[in-house]
Amino acid sequence: MRRTLTLLLAALVLPATPLPAAADSDTPPAAAISSAHPAATRAGMTVLEQGGNAFDAAVAVSAALAVVEPQGSGLGGGGFWLLHEADSGRDIMVDGREKAPNAASRDMYLDDSGEFIEDASRDGALAAGIPGEPAALVHMASKYGALDLATSLAPAIRLAREGFPVGEHMHRLAEYRRDVLARYPASAALILDDDDQPLPVGTTLRQPDLARTLEILAREGRAGFYDGDVARRLVEAVQSAGGIWTRQDLADYEVVEREPIRGRYKTPQGRYEIVSAGPPSSGGPVLVEALNIIEGFDWAGLDDVQRRHITIEAMRRAYRDRAVYLGDPDFVDMPIARLTDKRYAAGLRVGIRRDRATRSNELARVTADHANGRHTTHFSVIDAEGNRVAATLSVNFPFGSGMVAAGTGVFLNDEMDDFAAKPLTPNGYGLVSSEANAIAPGKRPLSSMTPTFVVGDDRTLALGTPGGSRIISMVLLGVLDFTHGGDAESVVSTPRYHHQYLPDAVEYETGALSADTIDGLEALGHRLKRVDRRYGDMHAVIWDRVDDRVDAAADPRGIGCAAIGQESPVCASAD
Repeated sequence: MRRTLTLLLAALVLPATPLPAAADSDTPPAAAISSAHPAATRAGMTVLEQGGNAFDAAVAVSAALAVVEPQGSGLGGGGFWLLHEADSGRDIMVDGREKAPNAASRDMYLDDSGEFIEDASRDGALAAGIPGEPAALVHMASKYGALDLATSLAPAIRLAREGFPVGEHMHRLAEYRRDVLARYPASAALILDDDDQPLPVGTTLRQPDLARTLEILAREGRAGFYDGDVARRLVEAVQSAGGIWTRQDLADYEVVEREPIRGRYKTPQGRYEIVSAGPPSSGGPVLVEALNIIEGFDWAGLDDVQRRHITIEAMRRAYRDRAVYLGDPDFVDMPIARLTDKRYAAGLRVGIRRDRATRSNELARVTADHANGRHTTHFSVIDAEGNRVAATLSVNFPFGSGMVAAGTGVFLNDEMDDFAAKPLTPNGYGLVSSEANAIAPGKRPLSSMTPTFVVGDDRTLALGTPGGSRIISMVLLGVLDFTHGGDAESVVSTPRYHHQYLPDAVEYETGALSADTIDGLEALGHRLKRVDRRYGDMHAVIWDRVDDRVDAAADPRGIGCAAIGQESPVCASAD
């Protein structure tokens, strides 16, 4: 799985980070990409070979994933792109998260009795927010790329036109969403056969409408999606299916550049800076808060059961604060500085007992009136200049809302389900949130996507994963593995377990916990629930500045590929 490339050390400089450093290498010896699909990794490497940088590669990979993983991301969705500019040392979060239409209202998914109508926020046109991915691709290409947008989109256009074979994962998720897909003629024509069954594995899937949409985007830029014929078709399709989009909603959409969340984490192996996505992502704040709690324990002195116990308790408390405080920063004030402060973590740490599990209802109660899986995708990129990208993209549920806008090839997202349709009512991933994440016109729903950089004295990591509410806990475990010496293969392969405050249970993937560890955790009072399948699809690239090598790996749970320089890509084969 792992690919490592070692070249002669050429220079001695300090890394672009405030951390004291023992680093030796000025720039990486090679570029590297790890993404969730072989065709997407190839698209990114092709653009790099044409003289593009990591940001051009990010555009190419994002667009290719929109073609080959319509169940996980696409032009009808959004995401967060975490960028690092090598020349300036800047870290930038490109927020391409979807927004609620201007006609959206706080109680739009409640019935006359005030009860949540689950399907309304998950299936069909009313579930779709205004997409952000096309605007984000244009923004990155024009502001940070070295190539024109058309060059970076060309591989995706070819993929859409010429097609690719349907894999087992897509087939399985199409079966899961078959009833919804069958409701919409354009969706059924694309993903189902004449009997409304998912296309068989191995079928060549061609998407000529999506190819045309990408060609218009390449030629006309932002206006090619948010104005003109594509915008007209999108709005007509949504409104004819009971949705509330308008042309003005599309015209109003704007990408936002935000400051990432930052934290520090120290281990016997070294000191690390954490750079991660901030609100409307909950990922960065929850990740840093959990690491701050864990840092106060003697990790080396803990056995396996105690390490997992402490990590679970940190997850419980950080996810609890997610439910209370976090939302769209353009709409709500959040105590981010306090949540990510080590003194705050020290106070939370006092409540963790080594001899028993905390019950979530023993923590300060989350109130509804507080004032303030692989159904997504991720890729990581580093280029030979040291620019890097960690990006997590989504349409939310598999195939989003299940609806393709006729004539566009675009699957519409169902990200409206990520709002608190009714405070403290679980969404599709079982997460609860409060008034801070209530629906409002033009607001971005809270997300769990957690693209992250970890910058150490001698090594730098870019990682992330899909996985719904489990994203943050997966990234947390990956960061813990890396900061205690793990390589790229170890980071993406590490066994996974998860706690999200409510429901009060520890989920763990098949094979993640030994029988002795399960017995030990249950003896402490943890309620454990095994997940039948292994979950997540993490992608990591590491630059080791002392040994002057690049390491990259794709999660063995998926079918993705990691490629380094001119070396042959190494791909997983979970399908």
